[in-house]
Amino acid sequence: MRNDGPVVVVAGAGALPEILVSALAAQGREARVLALSGFAGRAVRRRADRTMSLLDVAGILDQLAAWRPAAVALAGGVARPSPAALASGVAAWRNRKEIAEVFARGDDHLLRGVVALLEERGHRVIGAHEIAPDVLAPAGLLGAVRPAPEHLRAVRVGFACLAALSPFDVGQACVTVESRIVAIEGAEGTDRMLARVAALGRGIPFLSRRKPLGGVLVKTAKAGQDRRVDLAASGPRTIRNAAAAGLAGVALGAGATLTIEREAMIAEADRRGLFLIGVDPDRPEEIAA
Repeated sequence: MRNDGPVVVVAGAGALPEILVSALAAQGREARVLALSGFAGRAVRRRADRTMSLLDVAGILDQLAAWRPAAVALAGGVARPSPAALASGVAAWRNRKEIAEVFARGDDHLLRGVVALLEERGHRVIGAHEIAPDVLAPAGLLGAVRPAPEHLRAVRVGFACLAALSPFDVGQACVTVESRIVAIEGAEGTDRMLARVAALGRGIPFLSRRKPLGGVLVKTAKAGQDRRVDLAASGPRTIRNAAAAGLAGVALGAGATLTIEREAMIAEADRRGLFLIGVDPDRPEEIAA
């Protein structure tokens, strides 16, 4: 990373933008924050150098050009604008042709398109892990609770499922119970998938919250995904939702998943009796209790 300009954090939802800004400050690097209205949290918006609409593509590019950054990092969650937002926004109308072309594609194509657009304008795009490498999930047992053999079988099945689905631009998570795929993340995201599992579990004995038999959330990046953008992310809320769904634990792709507020996440898992492990997504068969 060059040192002759600021690092611009384009901030969406969640805690990751604040983590990156803090990491840059600790490194003595100049940072600028471009907060996306409707997504960035209140604390980030207060800290932001500029708050702009996601749909104002031309305006965002002009602002980046004015800042002349050494690098740009895309951080935090951003949902696709609804058709109503696209139809009514002035910025969307001004950029209607470009937005129609990009948003008609799958999420991976969309993100690659954003990166390509920034790179075409001469910007270097970097990943969150290049600023704060500690946010990546490490391999091994992360909490105090150990997975049982049936949990490890579920983990292996989950990683195999996600690897098989990678070419289809589906989600980055699934729920497995031993050899059964119970749920696959779609466009709704991990939290809503877990809510589906929770509703399912109230009527299915093998997902009972009172007597879990190996239900596991498995989450990792898609194979071949650009790790600079949209890495799978988990945090304390993921643990709470997994517990509410009656699951026994969470398995994350080591080096391929962001752990937001990791210490709090581990503490939450220990408190709720869930195991939390990092697994090499290329060699899930090597995990052991």
